[in-house]
Amino acid sequence: MYSRKNIILGTLILLLATAVFVAVFLLFRKPVVSQQQSPVVHAIQPDSLPPEPALFYVVQHEVPVKSYFKFMDTLCRRLDTLVDYDLDETLLTRANPWLMDTLILTDYYLRKARGEFVYDQTLLVVLRHGDTLRLPSPAQATALKSSIQNTWLDVNIPEFRMRIVEGSDTLFSFPVRVGQNRQRYLEAINRVEVLRTRKGEGEIFRINRNPVWSNPVTGKSYKETERDDGLRTKLPQIPWLEPVINGIRYGQMIHPTTNPETLGKAYSNGCIGTSEADAWRVYFFAPLGTKVVIRYDLAQILPSGDTLLLKDVYSKRTFKLK
Repeated sequence: MYSRKNIILGTLILLLATAVFVAVFLLFRKPVVSQQQSPVVHAIQPDSLPPEPALFYVVQHEVPVKSYFKFMDTLCRRLDTLVDYDLDETLLTRANPWLMDTLILTDYYLRKARGEFVYDQTLLVVLRHGDTLRLPSPAQATALKSSIQNTWLDVNIPEFRMRIVEGSDTLFSFPVRVGQNRQRYLEAINRVEVLRTRKGEGEIFRINRNPVWSNPVTGKSYKETERDDGLRTKLPQIPWLEPVINGIRYGQMIHPTTNPETLGKAYSNGCIGTSEADAWRVYFFAPLGTKVVIRYDLAQILPSGDTLLLKDVYSKRTFKLK
């Protein structure tokens, strides 16, 4: 039989072993937060905050240029219900700049430079199955809208140049063609018109996303064009923008030319012509209401600080502007 002393000693050893086991278990086990408990939140610096979560839309089918605008209008109406701001094509495109780049690459001459002849640019696919469009977060949308509101178009006629400007920073600068230094009867408006591009300030008043190309001299519309390389193609579907200048609709559109050899010249019937690629840039950066400045500044300040005097392209003849 065990003595009472041995029983007490054994009990103490068992209690000590149990205490050691419990201590080791508590030391190495992972804490469990119950549903009633709140996890510990560690303070972090603002600049280390993770980006706001964003929503994405995965394109389900191919979208060619000819269906692009209808697709985007439908998509924006559907996705607008998922966000806490007004979603439109301009905002969605600015949040996905790769989309603008894709449309810019539909330019006939950019394709030709890559060894590709495109007869009908409207059939080129710009969105493919599996492409992902990102919806900006509310904070990102606010920042983008601020950028859009501070963006404006600057055209200097004797320089034959347009700039897309945000605030005071030039985002893009490219050559344009302007109106001829003459007056002419235009069948499209049934009167003699001065073809010079009018200067002044205004805003984008109308956007035609499916324009009908026509010759203002004859009034006849056409669906094909002869390119600078002598080949004939169908006309591209690139939006035309109409500014109101000094409160007047002169009918001088901002639109692409299919003959970029005319850029840098007084060649048009009053419109401001750009390359196809630059016309897409203007469309994406100049929605309705965008400020437009058309000026006639002969003194050009160079980056070196020197002044370059431009040729006065409208100086040789005098017309009575209406």
